[in-house]
Amino acid sequence: MKLTRKSGILLHPTSLPGPYGCGDLGTEAYNFVNWLVSARQSLWQMLPLGDIGAGNSPYMSPSAFGGNVLLISLEKCRDAGWLKSEELIPDSAFETARVNYPAVSRYRIERLKLASKRFFDSTEKNPLKSFLDFCQTAAFWLDNYALFKSITDIYKTEESGWQTWPKPLAQRDKKALSEFSDNHAEEIRFWKFCQWCFHEQWTDLHAYCHSRDIDIIGDVPIFVSLNSADVWANPELFELDETGFPTAVAGVPPDKFSDTGQHWGNPLYRWKMHANTGYDWWARRMKYMLQLYDTVRIDHFRGFQAYWAIAADAKKPSEGQWMPGPGDSFFDALKKELGSLGFIAEDLGVITPAVNELRKKYELPGMRILQFAFDHNPDNPYLPHNYKPDTVVYTGTHDNDTTRGWWSSLSEWDRDFTRRYLSINGEWIQWDMIRSAWSSTAAFSLTPYQDVLGLGSEARMNTPGNSTGAWGWRFSWDQVEGWYSDFLAQMTEIYGRTYSRH
Repeated sequence: MKLTRKSGILLHPTSLPGPYGCGDLGTEAYNFVNWLVSARQSLWQMLPLGDIGAGNSPYMSPSAFGGNVLLISLEKCRDAGWLKSEELIPDSAFETARVNYPAVSRYRIERLKLASKRFFDSTEKNPLKSFLDFCQTAAFWLDNYALFKSITDIYKTEESGWQTWPKPLAQRDKKALSEFSDNHAEEIRFWKFCQWCFHEQWTDLHAYCHSRDIDIIGDVPIFVSLNSADVWANPELFELDETGFPTAVAGVPPDKFSDTGQHWGNPLYRWKMHANTGYDWWARRMKYMLQLYDTVRIDHFRGFQAYWAIAADAKKPSEGQWMPGPGDSFFDALKKELGSLGFIAEDLGVITPAVNELRKKYELPGMRILQFAFDHNPDNPYLPHNYKPDTVVYTGTHDNDTTRGWWSSLSEWDRDFTRRYLSINGEWIQWDMIRSAWSSTAAFSLTPYQDVLGLGSEARMNTPGNSTGAWGWRFSWDQVEGWYSDFLAQMTEIYGRTYSRH
């Protein structure tokens, strides 16, 4: 992957401001792009844009392909004539600083169902043709997704899973699926409408980003949720027993993110079966992701070399074992299908020489997290003087505390080393860390928006191993002081990270 020196901001769209409970692909997304331009940034990195299920995690989506329907702009639906202004009075349960997911989901789904009905009742031909074209192009995933979402809704199994459906539906009996489709055609059509809306709005936003010289870095989780259309539709590709439950699940041993390790619970892949198909499911997935984004961060890259398998009945993540991943054959197949591999390898955690060799062989840039750097060891690979140009550096990620939160948690001994290394007093630690990232030799440098705003631990997006309150943080424009963009723009110019595609 060829890299040009750039910089940008990590911010998930749900964190954007707006009156309807969570950020979306409407006006505020465009306003944020304009802010990026004013700060001379050229990258907007997001978390996975997939639909969310129980727990609200973008890394546990009911589809590896479908977009998060909560990100659909209701105002754009109103402008299209599918909703009325009086139907868009914000709910009293909405919060400005956090996403109240149950309230937001209830409110938005109700209005999207209204919009869907009016769309299909309309006699306008152009939007309908666009919808039908999308359904045909995306049929390889959309048909199963819409069926899955509809059956889940009818049987209320968002938390219990598709394994609790009537057996003929769970086991994809053709007659049962046909009868369900006939009896619930409107429900199935609704979920296809939502995905079409998401696709149209995303395509418009992506085009606007390009018009303002902003590239989007997407995020693709290596694993998918057990309760997903992908696992239900392709059980042969996953390590499941005859009842549809996993025999072993994904996770990681203890590392820098968690002292006890992590039990993710995702089903593991039957890599031999994937290899027998030429990795067709993965090739389709990554081809689709590279249409959505300009660059893709592959989460948990080390899992392609070796992954941590935890027995389904194990009590602790540490009871798992390393199992060989698909390695070269996987990336050779993707390269054959996609050509160049526009991926960033999330190579954090337990990284061995074999993982590094795999990444380098396919010329994938790796990641460095500044918060991991200051342990008094001059050979620490996260210290900027040890970076190679094929690196993407972050002050922190969604799994880290904010820089100010991290700073407040450090021992005085570690703070002293950080002050001496960066030649600072620590009063403006977030800007000191941003400057260190921007001035480094790393090709891309990024920082969470929380760090630009100088926020503490209350603005943390996620704490690995603790789902309470995760994924909910939102900012407001009141928190964005005018000098932030000017200061970041100056820093970006000084360190040669300005970029124009024109």
